[in-house]
Amino acid sequence: MCNFTDYFVIGTGTSRQQLRAVGQHVEEVLKSNGCSAYNVDGYGTSTWLVLDYGDVVVHVFSAEARRYYDLERLWGDARVVTWCPAARKK
Repeated sequence: MCNFTDYFVIGTGTSRQQLRAVGQHVEEVLKSNGCSAYNVDGYGTSTWLVLDYGDVVVHVFSAEARRYYDLERLWGDARVVTWCPAARKK
């Protein structure tokens, strides 16, 4: 479907602070697992944060921006993959 990534992860935040917190948490968790983003953009905005990990691109939108850009419709022919969290190590 796409020649620059294998997966999009698309989420919605309810405030600028939540978008930043989600992005920072994604970065922290992936970094602790040895993955660093190739590029991150949007921390200065309040509508759309993008974290590019190559094979996976994470989009965190405000509700309004998510409706406006409607990536699900744009990539509507793509296969939807249901995410299941891994069991946490104790």
